[in-house]
This record gives sequence, C-alpha cells and structure tokens, in this order.
Amino acid sequence: MRVLITGATGFVGSYTVAAALEAGHEVTALVRPASKAPFAALDSHPRLTLARADLRDGRSLQGLFDEIDVVIHLAAAKSGDFATQFAGTVLSTENLLAAMTDSAVTRLVAISTFSVYDYTHLKAGSVIDERSPIEPNPLTRDEYAQTKLIQEQLYRDEMARREVVILRPGMIYGRDNLWHALLGGELGPLFLRIGRRAVLPMTYVENCVDAMVAAIDAPGVAGETINIVDDSLPTQAGYVTVLERQMEIPTSIPVPWPVMRSAAAVVAFANRRFAGGRAKFPGIIVPEKLDGRFKPFRYTNERAKALLGWTPRYSLETAFERSLSDVDLVAERAAVVS
Repeated sequence: MRVLITGATGFVGSYTVAAALEAGHEVTALVRPASKAPFAALDSHPRLTLARADLRDGRSLQGLFDEIDVVIHLAAAKSGDFATQFAGTVLSTENLLAAMTDSAVTRLVAISTFSVYDYTHLKAGSVIDERSPIEPNPLTRDEYAQTKLIQEQLYRDEMARREVVILRPGMIYGRDNLWHALLGGELGPLFLRIGRRAVLPMTYVENCVDAMVAAIDAPGVAGETINIVDDSLPTQAGYVTVLERQMEIPTSIPVPWPVMRSAAAVVAFANRRFAGGRAKFPGIIVPEKLDGRFKPFRYTNERAKALLGWTPRYSLETAFERSLSDVDLVAERAAVVS
C-alpha cells in the first residue's frame, strides 16, 4: 500500500513511519516545511518519501494525495489555548479532508483518543469500550478533549465518502513519556499523586503503532471505532512501583481518589454558588476534568484483537526496559527493513 502519515515527526509518528516500512508499505511522511533532517535513521530507505507541507495551510496540500492509497492521520495539537489547538487539530483535519476529496485515497486511519468519553456520567468501575457514550458537554472539558471531539465528528462525516476507521488509543507511553498525566497533576508548587487502585488505560508506543499499521489493510473495519489499550493493564500504584525500579520519579504527595473528588465537588459548588460558575480553577480540581484522568474504570482491547488481528508484543516490564535502553528504537526497526 502507498501510505501517507501525518504528524510523522512526533513521538508516535516516527515509530509509525518505521512500523509501516517494516510492514512493507510505501510510506510518505508528511513533515512541516521547517523540519530539518527528519528520520535520520531511515534517511536512505528506498520506500520512504518526505513531503513538506503545513496542514494548517490547505494550499500546501494540493496534489499531495494523488498517488496515496491510505492516510494515517496522527497530527493534532496537544497544548496551547483553544485557538492554537483548534488550528492544529480541527482546521488541520478540515484541510486534510478537503485536499483528499478527489484523490485516490481509499481509506483513512483516523487517530482519536480516550479523552472523548463521558467519564462524569459513567459509573466508577464500569467497562469503557467502543459503545461507551462520548462527552455531551465539551465545554466542561479541557481544550484537547474539546478539539478531539470536533475532529471525531469530521471523521464520521467523511465516512460517507470513503472508508474510515477510527482508532482511540489510551495514554500512549514510551521513551521520554513514562511519567504522564494519568498519575497526577500540579496544584501550585505541589505535584499530587491522585489515586492508587485505578487501572490505567495505556498502550506502549510500539504496541500502539502496530495496531495503527494493522488498520492500513485490515478487512471489514470501514466505519468502525476501535479502542487501543495493552494487555494486563497496571493500576496506578503498580505502574509507579515498576517505574521506581527503573528510574527516579518526581517527588509527589499521594492523595486518595475519593478525597480529591470530594474536594473538587466542594470547589465546584462554591464556584456555582458564589461566582456563577465563572471562576477559573486548575483542571485538577474541576470535577469533569478530574474524572477524565483519574476516575477508576476497566478497559478492554478485545475489539482491536478481533478486527485488526493485533496483539500487543511488549509487556509493561519490557516496554520500560526498551524505553530506558540506549537502543535507537526507530533505527532498530529501520535495520529490519533496510
């Protein structure tokens, strides 16, 4: 297959490029015009082409998809204010879909996120799967969730024109991304470790990109939404215990989940009562945002296994070992395919 990958130079994108090459595809990696020497490990690969364009500028995408069969759309903004994230996620996706209109692209592998789920109204301890409801009140959530919810609707609208499969990865972790937002958050000068028993909806980056690459040519997945999480998911405490054996972790204050959730509820009540809900607080004490990161649920990857023929190849322990090793993991895959 001739595959174009957006967001190709990002944390997940570079692994996706290598995995798609390993699988035998012809890969076009979309990089920004100012990117300097991306993919040094894959520089001479005969099936890799670099295309320079800015998804925020639709004019730069003209003709880009004429000889592409499948697009994996990873590009999204994960930080900044709403305008910044809207441009990097929503506007970029609108431009991408417009440029694909009369192209030969037959399938879009559309990367979404677990952030779109309605965690507040789901009962703690229930199973989050592809049938779980998505957030009905986006304005109560952070900018990332808001813009990804809009992006998902664009994906669904595109289903009328071509094959679209939506993948929703959980928290993607790996090298330089081992200590993450599902473990706690900052409140002023303090870092609070929130909860111990909640299962973490995570996927190791190399496992996750294997699922993305499997979606390139998996049969019968058009119109499907598929969650991506690993096997044997750890609890918060279990994850930190393994991590502590491998590296020094940030100093933090442990706070039980019920205590933090009750404190956030009190703050929210006071905000409504005395400030008409207009006062702004850190996300870590906003109930809806807190629920999206720390409320305890269970998760399943059975649909990903059944539809994509995918099984996570690396365990938690092995993922840590690889992430903390001196091996260039992208180059390692490049060596397989060169």
